Amino acid sequence: MVCFQGQAIRESSSESFSKMSASSPVAQASARTEHTQTPALEAEGLGFSYGERQALSNVSFAIARGEVFGFLGPNGGGKTTLFRILSTLIPIQSGRARVLGRDLAGDTIEIRRKMGVVFQHPSVDGKLTVLENLQHHGRLYGISGRKLKERAAAMLDSLGLTSRTGDLVETLSGGMRRRVELAKAMLHQPELLLLDEPSTGLDPMARREFFGHLEQLSRRDNVTIVLTTHHMEEAERCDRIAMLHQGQLVACAAPGELKSQVGGDVVVIHTAAPELLQRKLLQQLKLKSTVVDGALRIERPRGHELIRELVDSFGAEIESVSFGKPTLEDVFVHLTGHRFDVSEDAAP
Repeated sequence: MVCFQGQAIRESSSESFSKMSASSPVAQASARTEHTQTPALEAEGLGFSYGERQALSNVSFAIARGEVFGFLGPNGGGKTTLFRILSTLIPIQSGRARVLGRDLAGDTIEIRRKMGVVFQHPSVDGKLTVLENLQHHGRLYGISGRKLKERAAAMLDSLGLTSRTGDLVETLSGGMRRRVELAKAMLHQPELLLLDEPSTGLDPMARREFFGHLEQLSRRDNVTIVLTTHHMEEAERCDRIAMLHQGQLVACAAPGELKSQVGGDVVVIHTAAPELLQRKLLQQLKLKSTVVDGALRIERPRGHELIRELVDSFGAEIESVSFGKPTLEDVFVHLTGHRFDVSEDAAP
Protein backbone atom coordinates (compact mmCIF):
# COMPACT_ATOMS: atom_id res chain seq x y z
CA MET A 1 0.00 0.00 0.00
CA VAL A 2 1.36 3.40 -1.02
CA CYS A 3 -0.20 6.61 0.26
CA PHE A 4 0.22 9.49 -2.21
CA GLN A 5 -1.87 12.47 -3.21
CA GLY A 6 -1.57 13.62 -6.80
CA GLN A 7 -1.22 17.32 -6.20
CA ALA A 8 1.35 16.73 -3.50
CA ILE A 9 3.91 14.98 -5.67
CA ARG A 10 3.98 16.98 -8.88
CA GLU A 11 7.48 17.96 -9.93
CA SER A 12 8.70 21.09 -11.66
CA SER A 13 11.26 20.84 -14.45
CA SER A 14 14.63 21.42 -12.78
CA GLU A 15 16.30 21.81 -16.15
CA SER A 16 14.18 24.76 -17.23
CA PHE A 17 14.38 26.29 -13.77
CA SER A 18 18.19 26.21 -13.80
CA LYS A 19 18.26 28.37 -16.92
CA MET A 20 16.47 31.24 -15.17
CA SER A 21 18.17 34.01 -13.28
CA ALA A 22 17.68 33.42 -9.55
CA SER A 23 16.73 37.06 -9.07
CA SER A 24 14.21 37.28 -11.91
CA PRO A 25 10.48 37.54 -11.10
CA VAL A 26 9.84 34.40 -13.15
CA ALA A 27 12.46 32.46 -11.20
CA GLN A 28 11.05 33.65 -7.90
CA ALA A 29 7.51 32.70 -8.91
CA SER A 30 8.71 29.27 -10.03
CA ALA A 31 10.50 28.78 -6.73
CA ARG A 32 7.31 29.58 -4.82
CA THR A 33 5.33 27.15 -6.97
CA GLU A 34 7.88 24.40 -6.46
CA HIS A 35 7.80 25.05 -2.71
CA THR A 36 4.03 24.65 -2.47
CA GLN A 37 4.03 21.56 -4.69
CA THR A 38 6.79 19.80 -2.76
CA PRO A 39 5.20 17.51 -0.15
CA ALA A 40 5.57 18.55 3.46
CA LEU A 41 6.40 14.97 4.30
CA GLU A 42 7.18 12.00 2.07
CA ALA A 43 8.55 8.54 2.77
CA GLU A 44 9.42 5.54 0.67
CA GLY A 45 9.86 2.03 1.98
CA LEU A 46 10.34 2.93 5.63
CA GLY A 47 11.19 -0.06 7.82
CA PHE A 48 12.21 -0.40 11.44
CA SER A 49 12.82 -3.34 13.75
CA TYR A 50 13.36 -3.79 17.47
CA GLY A 51 15.60 -6.83 17.37
CA GLU A 52 13.59 -9.51 15.59
CA ARG A 53 10.30 -7.66 15.95
CA GLN A 54 9.26 -5.68 12.88
CA ALA A 55 7.66 -2.37 13.91
CA LEU A 56 7.38 -0.86 10.42
CA SER A 57 7.49 -2.61 7.06
CA ASN A 58 7.76 -0.86 3.68
CA VAL A 59 5.69 2.20 4.63
CA SER A 60 5.36 4.83 1.87
CA PHE A 61 3.34 8.05 1.76
CA ALA A 62 3.31 11.72 0.73
CA ILE A 63 1.56 14.46 2.71
CA ALA A 64 0.67 17.76 1.04
CA ARG A 65 1.50 21.13 2.58
CA GLY A 66 -1.38 22.52 4.62
CA GLU A 67 -2.98 19.10 4.99
CA VAL A 68 -4.36 17.69 8.25
CA PHE A 69 -3.16 14.09 8.09
CA GLY A 70 -3.67 11.31 10.63
CA PHE A 71 -1.97 7.98 11.19
CA LEU A 72 -4.69 5.78 12.69
CA GLY A 73 -4.09 2.43 14.34
CA PRO A 74 -4.42 0.38 17.53
CA ASN A 75 -1.69 0.14 20.13
CA GLY A 76 1.28 -1.69 18.68
CA GLY A 77 0.40 -0.87 15.09
CA GLY A 78 3.58 1.13 14.48
CA LYS A 79 2.34 4.69 15.01
CA THR A 80 4.75 5.61 17.77
CA THR A 81 7.77 4.22 15.95
CA LEU A 82 6.82 6.17 12.83
CA PHE A 83 6.37 9.32 14.91
CA ARG A 84 9.82 8.88 16.46
CA ILE A 85 11.40 8.57 13.04
CA LEU A 86 9.61 11.59 11.55
CA SER A 87 10.37 13.75 14.60
CA THR A 88 14.10 12.84 14.32
CA LEU A 89 14.16 11.02 17.67
CA ILE A 90 15.42 7.76 16.14
CA PRO A 91 17.31 7.25 12.85
CA ILE A 92 15.91 5.55 9.77
CA GLN A 93 16.93 1.89 9.50
CA SER A 94 15.67 1.27 5.97
CA GLY A 95 13.95 3.33 3.30
CA ARG A 96 14.11 7.09 3.02
CA ALA A 97 12.12 10.16 3.97
CA ARG A 98 12.07 13.88 3.21
CA VAL A 99 10.64 16.59 5.44
CA LEU A 100 9.87 20.00 3.90
CA GLY A 101 12.04 19.06 0.95
CA ARG A 102 15.05 18.02 3.06
CA ASP A 103 16.56 14.60 3.59
CA LEU A 104 15.49 13.33 7.00
CA ALA A 105 18.70 11.35 7.39
CA GLY A 106 21.07 14.20 6.51
CA ASP A 107 19.42 17.53 7.37
CA THR A 108 18.21 16.82 10.90
CA ILE A 109 19.22 20.15 12.44
CA GLU A 110 17.57 22.26 9.72
CA ILE A 111 14.42 20.12 9.81
CA ARG A 112 14.07 20.60 13.56
CA ARG A 113 14.10 24.37 13.11
CA LYS A 114 11.04 24.17 10.87
CA MET A 115 9.15 21.56 12.83
CA GLY A 116 6.99 21.76 15.95
CA VAL A 117 6.40 18.66 18.06
CA VAL A 118 3.77 17.80 20.67
CA PHE A 119 4.61 14.57 22.44
CA GLN A 120 2.15 12.11 23.93
CA HIS A 121 3.46 12.76 27.42
CA PRO A 122 3.52 16.36 28.74
CA SER A 123 6.71 18.34 28.15
CA VAL A 124 5.67 21.55 29.90
CA ASP A 125 7.09 22.46 33.32
CA GLY A 126 4.32 22.50 35.90
CA LYS A 127 6.34 24.67 38.28
CA LEU A 128 6.58 27.49 35.72
CA THR A 129 3.79 29.79 34.63
CA VAL A 130 2.22 29.54 31.19
CA LEU A 131 4.24 32.53 29.97
CA GLU A 132 7.48 31.28 31.50
CA ASN A 133 7.12 27.97 29.65
CA LEU A 134 6.81 29.82 26.35
CA GLN A 135 9.67 32.18 27.12
CA HIS A 136 12.00 29.34 28.02
CA HIS A 137 11.11 27.43 24.85
CA GLY A 138 11.49 30.52 22.68
CA ARG A 139 15.01 31.17 23.91
CA LEU A 140 15.99 27.62 22.97
CA TYR A 141 15.12 28.60 19.39
CA GLY A 142 17.07 31.86 19.60
CA ILE A 143 13.99 34.05 20.01
CA SER A 144 14.26 36.86 22.54
CA GLY A 145 13.28 40.43 23.39
CA ARG A 146 10.36 42.07 21.69
CA LYS A 147 9.95 39.30 19.12
CA LEU A 148 9.56 36.68 21.85
CA LYS A 149 7.08 38.84 23.75
CA GLU A 150 4.96 39.45 20.65
CA ARG A 151 4.93 35.83 19.52
CA ALA A 152 4.07 34.53 22.98
CA ALA A 153 1.22 37.02 23.29
CA ALA A 154 -0.10 36.09 19.84
CA MET A 155 -0.05 32.34 20.58
CA LEU A 156 -1.68 32.76 23.98
CA ASP A 157 -4.41 34.89 22.42
CA SER A 158 -5.10 32.48 19.57
CA LEU A 159 -5.41 29.54 21.97
CA GLY A 160 -7.53 31.35 24.55
CA LEU A 161 -4.82 31.37 27.22
CA THR A 162 -4.29 35.09 27.74
CA SER A 163 -6.18 35.14 31.03
CA ARG A 164 -4.03 32.25 32.33
CA THR A 165 -0.65 33.78 31.41
CA GLY A 166 0.58 34.04 35.01
CA ASP A 167 -0.88 30.75 36.26
CA LEU A 168 1.37 27.83 37.15
CA VAL A 169 0.86 25.10 34.56
CA GLU A 170 0.34 22.49 37.29
CA THR A 171 -2.86 24.31 38.30
CA LEU A 172 -4.41 24.04 34.84
CA SER A 173 -6.85 21.41 33.60
CA GLY A 174 -5.66 18.71 31.19
CA GLY A 175 -7.18 20.52 28.23
CA MET A 176 -5.53 23.81 29.17
CA ARG A 177 -2.14 22.13 29.59
CA ARG A 178 -2.48 20.63 26.13
CA ARG A 179 -3.13 24.13 24.76
CA VAL A 180 0.08 25.32 26.41
CA GLU A 181 1.90 22.42 24.72
CA LEU A 182 0.49 23.53 21.38
CA ALA A 183 1.37 27.19 21.98
CA LYS A 184 4.92 26.18 22.82
CA ALA A 185 5.26 23.97 19.75
CA MET A 186 4.02 26.77 17.47
CA LEU A 187 6.03 29.61 19.03
CA HIS A 188 8.88 29.44 16.51
CA GLN A 189 6.35 29.44 13.63
CA PRO A 190 7.06 25.97 12.20
CA GLU A 191 5.79 24.87 8.80
CA LEU A 192 5.07 21.35 10.05
CA LEU A 193 3.47 20.27 13.34
CA LEU A 194 3.80 16.65 14.51
CA LEU A 195 1.60 15.39 17.33
CA ASP A 196 1.73 11.97 19.00
CA GLU A 197 -1.66 10.95 20.44
CA PRO A 198 -2.34 14.63 21.24
CA SER A 199 -5.62 14.10 23.10
CA THR A 200 -4.33 11.48 25.54
CA GLY A 201 -6.00 12.00 28.91
CA LEU A 202 -8.49 14.58 27.66
CA ASP A 203 -12.24 14.30 28.09
CA PRO A 204 -14.37 14.34 24.91
CA MET A 205 -15.15 18.06 25.16
CA ALA A 206 -11.50 19.05 25.66
CA ARG A 207 -10.51 16.72 22.82
CA ARG A 208 -12.90 18.43 20.40
CA GLU A 209 -11.72 21.89 21.47
CA PHE A 210 -8.07 20.94 21.06
CA PHE A 211 -8.65 19.53 17.59
CA GLY A 212 -10.53 22.68 16.67
CA HIS A 213 -7.38 24.66 17.45
CA LEU A 214 -5.38 22.35 15.18
CA GLU A 215 -7.82 22.86 12.32
CA GLN A 216 -7.60 26.63 12.79
CA LEU A 217 -3.80 26.52 12.55
CA SER A 218 -3.99 24.51 9.35
CA ARG A 219 -6.61 26.68 7.63
CA ARG A 220 -5.40 30.08 8.84
CA ASP A 221 -1.61 29.65 8.80
CA ASN A 222 -1.27 26.83 6.25
CA VAL A 223 0.60 24.73 8.80
CA THR A 224 0.82 21.05 7.89
CA ILE A 225 -0.63 18.97 10.75
CA VAL A 226 0.45 15.34 11.09
CA LEU A 227 -0.80 13.33 14.05
CA THR A 228 -1.03 9.80 15.36
CA THR A 229 -4.27 8.73 16.99
CA HIS A 230 -6.43 5.80 17.98
CA HIS A 231 -9.53 8.00 18.37
CA MET A 232 -12.02 7.57 15.52
CA GLU A 233 -13.50 11.03 16.17
CA GLU A 234 -10.12 12.68 15.56
CA ALA A 235 -9.47 10.60 12.46
CA GLU A 236 -12.84 11.61 11.01
CA ARG A 237 -11.76 15.28 11.12
CA CYS A 238 -8.53 14.74 9.19
CA ASP A 239 -8.30 15.54 5.49
CA ARG A 240 -6.81 12.09 4.96
CA ILE A 241 -5.84 9.18 7.18
CA ALA A 242 -3.44 6.27 6.84
CA MET A 243 -4.33 3.08 8.69
CA LEU A 244 -1.49 1.12 10.25
CA HIS A 245 -1.77 -2.54 11.23
CA GLN A 246 1.16 -4.57 12.55
CA GLY A 247 3.63 -2.12 11.08
CA GLN A 248 2.10 -1.99 7.62
CA LEU A 249 0.10 0.72 5.92
CA VAL A 250 -3.17 -0.98 4.90
CA ALA A 251 -5.26 1.97 3.69
CA CYS A 252 -4.90 5.66 2.92
CA ALA A 253 -7.60 8.10 1.79
CA ALA A 254 -10.12 10.62 3.05
CA PRO A 255 -12.33 9.16 5.82
CA GLY A 256 -15.46 9.25 3.65
CA GLU A 257 -13.69 7.53 0.77
CA LEU A 258 -12.47 4.75 3.05
CA LYS A 259 -15.96 4.12 4.42
CA SER A 260 -17.41 4.01 0.92
CA GLN A 261 -15.13 1.07 0.15
CA VAL A 262 -17.12 -1.03 2.61
CA GLY A 263 -20.45 0.16 1.26
CA GLY A 264 -24.00 -0.53 2.38
CA ASP A 265 -24.71 -1.65 5.94
CA VAL A 266 -22.66 -3.69 8.38
CA VAL A 267 -24.73 -6.36 10.15
CA VAL A 268 -23.23 -7.91 13.28
CA ILE A 269 -24.64 -11.15 14.71
CA HIS A 270 -23.73 -12.52 18.14
CA THR A 271 -24.25 -16.23 18.56
CA ALA A 272 -22.91 -19.08 20.70
CA ALA A 273 -21.65 -20.99 17.63
CA PRO A 274 -20.52 -18.44 14.99
CA GLU A 275 -18.82 -20.93 12.64
CA LEU A 276 -21.89 -23.16 12.56
CA LEU A 277 -24.23 -20.26 11.88
CA GLN A 278 -21.82 -18.97 9.23
CA ARG A 279 -22.18 -22.24 7.30
CA LYS A 280 -25.97 -22.16 7.62
CA LEU A 281 -26.15 -18.58 6.34
CA LEU A 282 -24.19 -19.57 3.26
CA GLN A 283 -26.13 -22.79 2.62
CA GLN A 284 -29.65 -21.52 3.26
CA LEU A 285 -29.53 -17.80 2.40
CA LYS A 286 -26.41 -17.62 0.19
CA LEU A 287 -25.03 -15.00 2.57
CA LYS A 288 -21.28 -14.62 2.94
CA SER A 289 -20.03 -13.53 6.33
CA THR A 290 -16.83 -13.30 8.32
CA VAL A 291 -16.12 -14.23 11.93
CA VAL A 292 -14.38 -11.46 13.87
CA ASP A 293 -13.77 -11.94 17.59
CA GLY A 294 -16.59 -14.41 17.95
CA ALA A 295 -19.21 -12.38 16.06
CA LEU A 296 -20.51 -12.75 12.50
CA ARG A 297 -20.22 -9.71 10.23
CA ILE A 298 -22.12 -9.21 6.97
CA GLU A 299 -21.35 -6.27 4.66
CA ARG A 300 -24.18 -5.73 2.22
CA PRO A 301 -26.15 -2.92 0.54
CA ARG A 302 -29.44 -2.40 2.38
CA GLY A 303 -28.25 -4.87 4.98
CA HIS A 304 -30.89 -3.67 7.42
CA GLU A 305 -33.49 -5.47 5.30
CA LEU A 306 -31.89 -8.78 6.30
CA ILE A 307 -32.76 -8.44 9.97
CA ARG A 308 -36.28 -9.85 9.77
CA GLU A 309 -35.20 -12.76 7.58
CA LEU A 310 -32.30 -13.58 9.88
CA VAL A 311 -34.48 -13.56 12.98
CA ASP A 312 -37.23 -15.61 11.28
CA SER A 313 -34.76 -18.22 10.05
CA PHE A 314 -32.28 -18.44 12.92
CA GLY A 315 -33.94 -16.70 15.85
CA ALA A 316 -33.20 -19.53 18.26
CA GLU A 317 -29.48 -19.35 17.51
CA ILE A 318 -29.09 -15.55 17.51
CA GLU A 319 -28.27 -13.84 20.80
CA SER A 320 -28.35 -10.35 19.31
CA VAL A 321 -28.15 -8.66 15.93
CA SER A 322 -27.36 -5.04 15.02
CA PHE A 323 -26.66 -2.99 11.93
CA GLY A 324 -25.23 0.39 11.01
CA LYS A 325 -23.52 2.41 8.34
CA PRO A 326 -19.79 1.66 7.93
CA THR A 327 -17.43 3.36 10.37
CA LEU A 328 -13.66 3.68 10.24
CA GLU A 329 -13.50 0.74 12.63
CA ASP A 330 -15.53 -1.26 10.11
CA VAL A 331 -12.99 -0.29 7.45
CA PHE A 332 -10.19 -1.58 9.68
CA VAL A 333 -12.01 -4.85 10.29
CA HIS A 334 -12.79 -5.19 6.58
CA LEU A 335 -9.13 -4.78 5.65
CA THR A 336 -7.43 -6.71 8.45
CA GLY A 337 -9.95 -9.17 9.87
CA HIS A 338 -9.24 -7.81 13.37
CA ARG A 339 -11.16 -5.49 15.65
CA PHE A 340 -9.54 -2.11 16.09
CA ASP A 341 -9.36 -2.19 19.88
CA VAL A 342 -7.42 -5.46 20.05
CA SER A 343 -3.74 -4.87 20.93
CA GLU A 344 -1.33 -6.24 18.38
CA ASP A 345 1.88 -8.15 18.87
CA ALA A 346 4.01 -5.82 16.78
CA ALA A 347 6.56 -3.51 18.31
CA PRO A 348 5.41 -0.05 19.48
